[in-house]
Amino acid sequence: MKILILGAGRVGQSVAESLVSEKNDITVIDTSPERLGELQDRLDLRGVVGNGIQPSVLRDAGIEDADMLIACAPQDETNLVACKVAHDVFQVPTTIARRCWSSRRGWSA
Repeated sequence: MKILILGAGRVGQSVAESLVSEKNDITVIDTSPERLGELQDRLDLRGVVGNGIQPSVLRDAGIEDADMLIACAPQDETNLVACKVAHDVFQVPTTIARRCWSSRRGWSA
């Protein structure tokens, strides 16, 4: 599967490690070239520097033929917007957004 991961923090790195080990084609998008460089040195994946909610960055990452987008950025809004753009603009069949606002604010779903 061709999978794009938004966010190269702890969660994004963990997801990338798991999916690379299953022989998937992984591209990670992050605003930090340093984090992406470290990840690319350790794993067989591609890194794209940029803001993952921008269609041009998603296009550069290869979203037009992606099977899945997993949004793991630290901001819920970024994750939700990235998934919406991936689904509505690029017709990505499967999108997953990390959500963490409820645990930080004491809310429950």
